[in-house]
Amino acid sequence: MYELKVVTHMAAAHQLRGYEGKCENLHGHNWKIEVHVTGKNLGPNGLLIDFKKIKEATAKLLADLDHTFLNDLKQFSIVNPSSENIARYIYDSLSRDLNDETVKVSKVTAWESETACATYLEA
Repeated sequence: MYELKVVTHMAAAHQLRGYEGKCENLHGHNWKIEVHVTGKNLGPNGLLIDFKKIKEATAKLLADLDHTFLNDLKQFSIVNPSSENIARYIYDSLSRDLNDETVKVSKVTAWESETACATYLEA
């Protein structure tokens, strides 16, 4: 099994609804996003998938999140824009764009600080 990882960044603000503490207030993060894809077989060119394809799909998706107030976005109007839900949203979105018979998005990690992150993967 092969695993590739692409790391990128975005900046966005949010506030956690129903949270008792400082994070219920409007605040922002410089998010680090890690996207992992896996597959068993390499193509004839020796690649699982071109890193460029992963980077482009991730950049397109994050362009809609970058420098926004996440709570105002449709995808987080009901679902709290927590690190956990951000990781799942990115995972689900990229899975629709990248998954095929040879490659699968295996997990996405959303780092909200250097010491705190959430990862989404399906069991």
